[in-house]
Amino acid sequence: MTVSIIVAIGKNGEIGKGNSLLCHLPADLKHFKEITSGHTIIMGRKTFESLPSGALPNRRNIVISRNSELKLEGAEVCQSLDYAFLKLVDENEVFIIGGAQIYELALPFADRLYITKIHAAFPDADVFFPDVDFRKWKETGRTFFPADEKNLYACTFCEYQSIF
Repeated sequence: MTVSIIVAIGKNGEIGKGNSLLCHLPADLKHFKEITSGHTIIMGRKTFESLPSGALPNRRNIVISRNSELKLEGAEVCQSLDYAFLKLVDENEVFIIGGAQIYELALPFADRLYITKIHAAFPDADVFFPDVDFRKWKETGRTFFPADEKNLYACTFCEYQSIF
């Protein structure tokens, strides 16, 4: 099983504010959908609650929560990331989609990183991506997307493969 992390990050490592995304970038949302559709996505409870319409369609949604009584429509609840991984051993690729605590737990297990680098800073952000030692990663893809009438900020879609 390949463990992939997918995230959009501002210039200073920002990933969110007030349990929301930093900004609305349709290009990044389309990119996210193309990459994750048909796969399992793993997220924390707060990330699940931030989804505007609940569980994401055409994906198996797994939510990590310590609350063993938690029931979420359209999602499976696991009490730990390790338990979620055990349920997914036969999967080809699974995606970690947030939030910060889940990213930090998953980073040591990650085989791939899909990072959208937003070319802007967000000084009001209150959630940040954990530090990544990029000496342990090889860049395997990079696509620049300019700002336009629908996307307020330019961004670059980057892909990395673990070299360990």
